[in-house]
Amino acid sequence: MVVVFCGENDGLALGKETDREPVTAKKGYGRGNAEKVRAMEEETRQYRVINKQPNSSMCLVCGLKNDHGLHASFYELENGELLAVFRPGEKHQSYPGRLHGGIVSTILDETIGRAIMINRQGELWGVTVEITVRFRHPVPLGVELRAIGRITRDGRRIFEGTGELLLPDGTVAAEGRGRYLKQPLDQIADFNVEEQEWKAVPGPDDPRFVELRKGSGGE
Repeated sequence: MVVVFCGENDGLALGKETDREPVTAKKGYGRGNAEKVRAMEEETRQYRVINKQPNSSMCLVCGLKNDHGLHASFYELENGELLAVFRPGEKHQSYPGRLHGGIVSTILDETIGRAIMINRQGELWGVTVEITVRFRHPVPLGVELRAIGRITRDGRRIFEGTGELLLPDGTVAAEGRGRYLKQPLDQIADFNVEEQEWKAVPGPDDPRFVELRKGSGGE
């Protein structure tokens, strides 16, 4: 399942409820476009956001006080997947105008690894054993991007997952697959929740729902 993000003029926007009608086959679209719209509607399903995960102060990915970080937000979906939303800047570039491949790998690693925390209330953490990333398209800077991750195997000591980084139009720019070792937090790092400001921070743009489209992950 891959997230579909409608444009500003479409009927469903990530993050806010709208009074507009959902995208439909309207007069003037033309027969071919109307058929594409109907096909998209048949493949999409709307999912509620059930929880926002915590941010910290200095993490490269989620640290809200890290001037060089991504300041990503993470949302748990009712289908058991995790959605990340972030906006990279020039400090994250490789070639001009393009997001560094290491940052692409980092956001996929974080999103997949955090998926094990869904419905766990911070009781389960993990460290990366290995991650493989397949790059499909260049990723631009200065636009809002999304990544989605899920757990595919949950063993006693090891869990595995997959994820995708999505361009603003929903195109899959990169795919990740990782393995993680389950560990309690006190064995991973000297982590003081209050000092690290580890908490969920509500924001005005937090989504209440997203749409997922089946089968658009490049199969």
